[in-house]
Amino acid sequence: MNKNKNTSACGDTNEELNKEDILQDEANATKTNQKEETNSDEDIEANAEDDFQKTIEKLQEVIEDQKDKYLRLSAEFDNYRKRTLKEKAELILNGGEKSISSILPVIDDFERAIQTMETATDVSAVKTGVDLIYDKLMKTLEKNGVKMIETKEMPLDTDYHEAIAVIPAPSKELKGKILDCVQTGYMLNDKVIRHSKVVVGE
Repeated sequence: MNKNKNTSACGDTNEELNKEDILQDEANATKTNQKEETNSDEDIEANAEDDFQKTIEKLQEVIEDQKDKYLRLSAEFDNYRKRTLKEKAELILNGGEKSISSILPVIDDFERAIQTMETATDVSAVKTGVDLIYDKLMKTLEKNGVKMIETKEMPLDTDYHEAIAVIPAPSKELKGKILDCVQTGYMLNDKVIRHSKVVVGE
């Protein structure tokens, strides 16, 4: 009878020991899992930090590259602006060089005509020479885009003409039309550079 009791007591003790071992194993497993999870979280954070650092470095490289491109572009634009201003200044100073050069031969003709007039006795020959020089001058101006504004019996057009006097028209057909031109007007490439001063009939 006692033997059975002892056996039963031993069995209970063994069961308790087994339960304690199981609980201990479970506790150790839980700690291990928690440690693994902690290590895993630390690894994830470390990887995330590395990725973040790499992203920052890439962004810094992009910024430096864009900054370099901006500085180069800014320098190129500044050089272009300076060059353009210089060319514009040169154009203003020397823009009329071609026109002036084309007129110089006419001036030479005038000088020769003046020398001829000092000893000339034939007035008609001098007049013919001056007329030729005038024609040459007008053709030279025309080649450079200068054109005379027509006025003879033309209707008054304030875009081209400036009426400085009004007189009675000799006929009905000439009313409102130009009867006389006091000063010739000129255009340069379709732009009026001087209006014709005219007398208009009423």
